[in-house]
Amino acid sequence: MREQRIAVSLIRLLLVTAVFLCLPAFSDRPAEKDTELVSYDISKQLRTIERAFHASSQVILVTLTMPSGTDAQLAAFELRHDEWKPVLTPVQAQIGRNGFAPSGEKREGDGRTPTGIYSLGFAFGYGQKIDSAMPYCQITQNDIWVDDPASPDYNRLKKRGETRARSFEDMILPDDRYKYGILIRYNLDPVVPGHGSAIFLHIWQDLKTPTSGCVAISEENILKLLKWLDPARRPLIVLQKR
Repeated sequence: MREQRIAVSLIRLLLVTAVFLCLPAFSDRPAEKDTELVSYDISKQLRTIERAFHASSQVILVTLTMPSGTDAQLAAFELRHDEWKPVLTPVQAQIGRNGFAPSGEKREGDGRTPTGIYSLGFAFGYGQKIDSAMPYCQITQNDIWVDDPASPDYNRLKKRGETRARSFEDMILPDDRYKYGILIRYNLDPVVPGHGSAIFLHIWQDLKTPTSGCVAISEENILKLLKWLDPARRPLIVLQKR
């Protein structure tokens, strides 16, 4: 009976989300004119989402605001008394410069954000600590993320000198994009060489600049998410076009 109530609540959540996603994201930028949003197909991924949501009581949903492009919206929901409730109404986000990659088609360096449902890993950042229950890793100048598909350390956080990888990403950037971030557990269980690496939820460069494949939001909003997220509630992120 409880599972039935939660399933009904999930359908209601998706209906509410469909309405939310037809509204403009909060932004200082003027709304686009003469554009048309595609309809939100609730049934398309309902069964998959239901199975995944069964073990989780915190969900982040990221979708495009238009049929194509990189402008997206991020919303967050939690399960309270068998009902899914919004805790963060849609805020503006950016995804990969080449949009979303269909399921199974994400590749290293393609500039696309993978679609799908993923658990969240550790939080990371430049400071010694953050206001979050999530496991936290303070990033230093010695930290790199391996993006060399030929390396056995592909898609792993490593220290300089720990790996022979020919290419990697510095985790301390010349700007604040990685000041706060959360690992999206894409291509980690197992790691498939060449299918994409270093997929994070992090601070955007600015509200108009896409990422290389991550999801980016404002510093204010990522701090809200970090404070809300609880690993005991098995948080998930859902990445999909509409």
